[in-house]
Amino acid sequence: MATFHTHTTANLVTNDHVTLNHPNLYERFCVFADGQKKHRTALFFLAMVIQGIFFLPLPALLSFYYDAPSAILFITMACFFTNIIAFMGGAGIRTVILLSIFSIAIQLLTALIVII
Repeated sequence: MATFHTHTTANLVTNDHVTLNHPNLYERFCVFADGQKKHRTALFFLAMVIQGIFFLPLPALLSFYYDAPSAILFITMACFFTNIIAFMGGAGIRTVILLSIFSIAIQLLTALIVII
């Protein structure tokens, strides 16, 4: 016959501290970036394709349609060559990903400033 066994011990005093781990945005980025080390070459090609297709023609388009100053060209080329030097120079994966994000943000910001 099946019976229920309800043998429980009463733990009235416990030393189990529950530590809540709330990683901030930088810690989440570091975990993501460290996981991308094996995809370093693919990230390099992806960054160069995005820079080459979308952002290198941007100064010509902005100059032709919106009469943008020539400083846009220098900003775009500085971001492009900074990415190339960082990738090919052996910078860490965190640095390379952050640099790519910052360069895209800078170029989009300059484009918005010229257009608006």
